[in-house]
Amino acid sequence: MTTVTPAAPTRQTRHARAAVATLFLTNGAIFFNVVPRYPQIKADLAISNTALGTAIAAFPVGALLAGLLATTAIRRFGSARTGAFGIVLTTVATLGIAVAPNVWTLAAVLFTVGALDSIVDVAQNTHGLRVQRLYGRSIVNSLHGVWSIGAVLGGLMGSAAAGLGLPLGLHLTISAVLFSTVALIAYRHTLPGPDDTERTGGNPGHVSTHAVPLLAVLGVLAACGVLVEDAGASWGAIYLTELHAGAATAGLAVVALQTAMTIGRLTGDRVVDRFGQRTVVRAGAALAAAGMGAALAVPSIPATLTGFALAGLGVATLVPAAMHTADELPGLAPGTGLMVVSWLLRGGFLLSPPLVGYLADQAGLRTGLLTVVAAALITVALARVLADNHRR
Repeated sequence: MTTVTPAAPTRQTRHARAAVATLFLTNGAIFFNVVPRYPQIKADLAISNTALGTAIAAFPVGALLAGLLATTAIRRFGSARTGAFGIVLTTVATLGIAVAPNVWTLAAVLFTVGALDSIVDVAQNTHGLRVQRLYGRSIVNSLHGVWSIGAVLGGLMGSAAAGLGLPLGLHLTISAVLFSTVALIAYRHTLPGPDDTERTGGNPGHVSTHAVPLLAVLGVLAACGVLVEDAGASWGAIYLTELHAGAATAGLAVVALQTAMTIGRLTGDRVVDRFGQRTVVRAGAALAAAGMGAALAVPSIPATLTGFALAGLGVATLVPAAMHTADELPGLAPGTGLMVVSWLLRGGFLLSPPLVGYLADQAGLRTGLLTVVAAALITVALARVLADNHRR
């Protein structure tokens, strides 16, 4: 393997990077606009916590069932068009949340939003990795970091709308118009032509016999990454409450994890270019295992917040690395590897909460959170399948 110095990106390539980053930003912002309005939705429909949780669970179910259609959409319309116009359709679908008359309609709307989101997710990653090939160096981690920024932006918008007492329908209409417009403007600057234009080498008609087991392993790696992320979101505040933290402090668990993960992704490309993503993922996973393991061994509020932060930082580049490796497997149509890994990843989001909850009921939440350590150790063991460096 020889390493070559990539040519400086052209003006079109830089514009395409900005455009696909914008798609990531809008994708992160759309659904997180809704999350702060859950209390109002629950009150307006007069439903229980169980009913609301069941409706929310329709989102990942829709994503799982529709995720396998992403490659078909990308083949027919291209990754840029699928991503941009998929965002428009997603914003339109979210408007149904404001007019849902009962929990079953709400679940159907969230099912549709989840289905569209899964297709957009594969499309935007496909186009982002296409732009990355032109750059000749890693950019995908920063794209995922921009998605996290979009999620924070959406959450702030939703919180502000709730605080101002803005009607839900008006709030979501403003969100739909804003992010649809931004996505359509970004689309004008995406790369033209087929999605395999920049691919070199390999046999497009021959699928390697190792592709299927490799995709399975990459899916496990991606699922490990989202298990760590979900642990902070679903269980961090509850665990800190068990350690007698106040309500404001308990909410900092997910903030610590997401902030550290965002920083890791925004800075991860340079580190990956220097050391290779296999090495970075393995070292990061070891850091996550050590940090969270120490926090659980010596439970305290400062140690727990530090543990969640180190876990988020440690797995920051894991999902992008798994997606990049899957997208480079020989013989697969554009988006196929990404589609499979994204599908398995969403399965991890669906299975993680009940797994941790079951272990917590049996032996305590401290034991349940050992799944974070286990996921990190599994990542250390399986990271050898990752492409070590894309500049070959």
